[in-house]
Amino acid sequence: MEFSEVTNQSGTDKDTLYMLSGAALILFGTGLILSNPIVRRYLGQLGVGSLVSAALPDVDRYLKLRNM
Repeated sequence: MEFSEVTNQSGTDKDTLYMLSGAALILFGTGLILSNPIVRRYLGQLGVGSLVSAALPDVDRYLKLRNM
């Protein structure tokens, strides 16, 4: 194994780590925002729950087609 191969593999691992840590930070930040009672009140007024319940049959159909 040459030095350039080791360096390239290390760079790929580092990029993957950065991507996963960024996704974790986004998820954590979203949780913090959605735990705020004021944000929950605004989302309740917008009717986000009805949008999600309307989209669930489409998501189920997509997952069934994907598994075929």
